[in-house]
Amino acid sequence: MSRRTIVITGASDGIGTAAAREFKKRGEDVVLVGRDPRKTEAVGRELDVPFHVADYADLDQVRKLAAELYEYPRIDVLANNAGGIMGERMVTGDGFEKTFQVNHLAGFLLTHLLMPKLISSQATVIQTSSQAARVFSDFHIDDLQNERSYSPHKAYGNGKLANILFTRELHRRYATQGIAAVAFHPGVVGTNFANETGSVLRFVYHTPVVKNLFTISPQKGASQLIWLAEGTPMVDWEPGAYYEKQKVARTSRVAYDEDVARKLWDESVRMLGVTE
Repeated sequence: MSRRTIVITGASDGIGTAAAREFKKRGEDVVLVGRDPRKTEAVGRELDVPFHVADYADLDQVRKLAAELYEYPRIDVLANNAGGIMGERMVTGDGFEKTFQVNHLAGFLLTHLLMPKLISSQATVIQTSSQAARVFSDFHIDDLQNERSYSPHKAYGNGKLANILFTRELHRRYATQGIAAVAFHPGVVGTNFANETGSVLRFVYHTPVVKNLFTISPQKGASQLIWLAEGTPMVDWEPGAYYEKQKVARTSRVAYDEDVARKLWDESVRMLGVTE
């Protein structure tokens, strides 16, 4: 297999960094994207690979990032791995609830802006989702901004469910043009995730005893991203599906509603002011 260009967002920490290290070992051309300039540069220099900085809470930075990434000759894998759980409800300068923007809208925008490049590269687009889509979501297409009964973990669950809906609709719209879309849950990974929230998830990720019992290493969490990126769609895994432990898994029943997936796509396009 020839060297491929693999773009990983959320690559300055956790499974993003772990996956980047492994891809580099395997001889792939890795491109890092991270929010923290210092951490992102440190990983980029460690691996001697190009890196870009973008805060998903600012969509202008995402647009700038897309323009930078478009300069690469090809993008064989786009790993939409950036995301996170927030604290109190906040609205970004773009006018969107922060959890929804960071976990869904920003990645949707980046993918949309890169679409001609992704099609020409016959790319795989991988969404890092979560079991939170099943456990915590209470998804309503008329409340994407989480204005009703907000809680950090519910908003996060809705964002991770949006990742799966996006994957399914991306598959429906673009599979015939060569795009292979897939979503996965990496496991409960012991990282800095949930550090800024008062949600129950902070207890799981940052209480030492609980963390040691229930979390896995970033390297193990990255293994499924690596498996999907290295695998062949329709042979090793099913495009449009959601995976846990390298098997198609069940998630929220809303994820299988094709009408909701279409509406989320259309509403995302409307919010972002982009054209199809």
